[in-house]
Amino acid sequence: MAAAALAAFMSSPHPSRRAVLRAALALGAAAVLSACGQDRPAFQGSDITGTNLGKDLSLVGTDGKTKTLADYSGKVVVAFFGFTQCPDVCPTALAQLAQVMQTLGADADRVQVLLITVDPERDTPAIMREYVKAFDPRFEGLTGTLAQVRQTAGSFKAYFAKSPRPDGDYSMDHTAAFYLFDAKGQTRVLLNNSASNDVLVHDIRALL
Repeated sequence: MAAAALAAFMSSPHPSRRAVLRAALALGAAAVLSACGQDRPAFQGSDITGTNLGKDLSLVGTDGKTKTLADYSGKVVVAFFGFTQCPDVCPTALAQLAQVMQTLGADADRVQVLLITVDPERDTPAIMREYVKAFDPRFEGLTGTLAQVRQTAGSFKAYFAKSPRPDGDYSMDHTAAFYLFDAKGQTRVLLNNSASNDVLVHDIRALL
């Protein structure tokens, strides 16, 4: 429409400068919007671009050093909240992500899977390292003080809480979802932990 308007103005006997300028600006705006639409990938999960979820991630990695999203720049990041003594959901999710990495083949080298603990009292960097790397040696486990974990979880709008057991021990209730970040560290996709391998592979590849 903007292109047609510009052509009409230019073909008229005496087009005013203001009219031509307006048409040219409209054409430029339409081109920009069209380009944005073409560049935006189609995700099968929920598109959460622009929410900035997880931007305040700051925890301790398996090497004992503080990690932020900047440390994974250039890679697509898949983050998941869990804990090493989780009986079902967490190991199932990590086993699934290990399969996804195999499916990605060489592209997996540009993907970083992060397990963010919700049980920092028991999950030390050494325990996290042994746990996550049993699924895939490229996986990273993040822990820290309770305050650090709360800050990071809050940044993700993720929930976690202790769940006491009759034997006096405890388990952890927590948000179970996959958060996908692009290579620039921007939050892009949210997937339920019931998402299939094909969906995960699709959305990760869309970000590569």
